[in-house]
Amino acid sequence: MPKLFGTDGVRGIANKDLTPELAFKLGFAGAKFLSSGHGCLALGRDTRISGDLLQSALTAGICAAGFDVLDLGVLPTPALAWLVAKLGANGGAIISASHNPAEYNGIKFFSGRGVKLSEDEEAAIEELVEEPRADRALGPDIGRIIDRRDAVALYEDHVLAGAGAEIDLKIALDCANGAAYKIGPEIFNRLGMAVTAIGTDPDGLNINKECGSTHLDKLAEIVRADGFDVGIAFDGDTDRALAVDAVGTLVDGDHIMAICAVHRLAQGRLDPPAICVTVMTNIGFDIAMKDNGIAVAKTQVGDRFVLQEMLARGITMGGEQSGHVIFLDRNSTGDGIITAIELLKVMRDTGKPLSELATVMKTFPQVLHNLRADGIKHIAESSVVLEAIAEGQRELGDRGRVLVRPSGTEPVIRVMVESENQDTADRIAGHICQTIEAQI
Repeated sequence: MPKLFGTDGVRGIANKDLTPELAFKLGFAGAKFLSSGHGCLALGRDTRISGDLLQSALTAGICAAGFDVLDLGVLPTPALAWLVAKLGANGGAIISASHNPAEYNGIKFFSGRGVKLSEDEEAAIEELVEEPRADRALGPDIGRIIDRRDAVALYEDHVLAGAGAEIDLKIALDCANGAAYKIGPEIFNRLGMAVTAIGTDPDGLNINKECGSTHLDKLAEIVRADGFDVGIAFDGDTDRALAVDAVGTLVDGDHIMAICAVHRLAQGRLDPPAICVTVMTNIGFDIAMKDNGIAVAKTQVGDRFVLQEMLARGITMGGEQSGHVIFLDRNSTGDGIITAIELLKVMRDTGKPLSELATVMKTFPQVLHNLRADGIKHIAESSVVLEAIAEGQRELGDRGRVLVRPSGTEPVIRVMVESENQDTADRIAGHICQTIEAQI
């Protein structure tokens, strides 16, 4: 059997790669791994049309293993993560493919602490999936489905409590027709903001479609045209957030982390004075943190690896350029709603517009290309591609960098080049892409 888990759960085209049969097996194996005796798993999903199909199969697997399912309904991934611990569940699972198109879906497991599982833990579940199972529950031992869709209100109250006070800003909010389509506008309205929301009419097929954090053009246009203070965009499962300032300029995850880290440090709330990011974070971020006396730890791409490093070093804040930011004093995983509120709090507390706050760091020109290919790991590690990468890095020296990596969630090779000079970055990235395309 090929490896099931990628960098962020089991993911693929629903009913082709991720079938109901596989979802049943994952539910059974996940429940056996996460629980002992007669426990329960919290279960939620985003708005994809395949959510009903996969939730039914995953639920059946959990119940067949003898464990109850706490059905949380449609809700953000970070809400499920927080509620797992709050409700005392043995673990949880979310059915979502995050920022991917509607035809994809995925299954991610969380421990009883609301933390994504480690690679070793996922490998243990894979072994259970492969084993023939004869220990299905019978009679009174069969699991039940318990409707806990009301529990999302507990998460909403938790998020609101972290704001500290009302935030008097005019904001445009793009919920990506995803998991935050309802709860997002509710929270920001309750915080006293003047909210105009788009991406709040999911039909099962339009999640992330020309909206959300992967398509910011429409949000930027609205913000520019109607005099908003800021625009906030979530992805499909709301574990990440990006922003645009009052003139529609992107404020990415690097800038959001820099703004929040420097503000927290000034308030005495960044202890230790350190932050954890991935290798995709812009060099300009490293320079800004050094200038402000904040240490930077780096990991491979994936919020799970960021969290593991944060826990190992006692770091309280970290994240990714994509807008997946972890505030460990607020949640155990990246949380788009909390990230947005933390950013808006800085605007409120300082009285500064987002455009001014974003000057805390200067972004080096960065070129990013995604090349679709089969056998991506083999291609990315071929000798000719490795030589093209080394040649580019030699030219850039210590004032730029090259990063080529296979995606863990889709058949894509990601090519990233940073340089002080845009033309140099474009040229080096183009050469590497041509080298990779010759191998496809």
